[in-house]
Amino acid sequence: MVIIRKMTEADIGAVTKIYNEAIVSTTATFDIEPKTTEEQREWYLAHGPKHPILVSQNDSKVTGWASISMWSDRGAYRDTAEVSVYVNEKCRGEGTGKALLSAIIEEGRKSGLHTILARIVAGNDPSLHLFKSFGFETIGTLREVGFKFGSYHDIITLQIFFKNE
Repeated sequence: MVIIRKMTEADIGAVTKIYNEAIVSTTATFDIEPKTTEEQREWYLAHGPKHPILVSQNDSKVTGWASISMWSDRGAYRDTAEVSVYVNEKCRGEGTGKALLSAIIEEGRKSGLHTILARIVAGNDPSLHLFKSFGFETIGTLREVGFKFGSYHDIITLQIFFKNE
């Protein structure tokens, strides 16, 4: 059974491992160098109530994570954020990403965000389908903006709005 909970400092090692696996073997991130646990600790500490990080856990093992991060540090963007979701390669296709995305969207809604953006590499059809199933809409494509694994890749930008309640 998958449990979704807020990330703690004790999860940094597991989260780093999941992210580094994505860095070295996928185009889900355009980072190209693995992160250290200290770099990920700084990333973790830069998040707060309006920009939470959640982890998925199965049998006491962290299997994935999702975060809402600042879109920009400029004041007018304070109610706009970007979402990221990463799942351990052995747990993909089992509903973990869906559970994480559902929970992190709800966290964004509760924190008072107006909109959340997502950037997904073109060709990552499972992720595009997942985000669209939660109401994200494609708002544009950035052509050949990332060079990884010997070729340029497009990024599709998606967006969801929250109604003011």
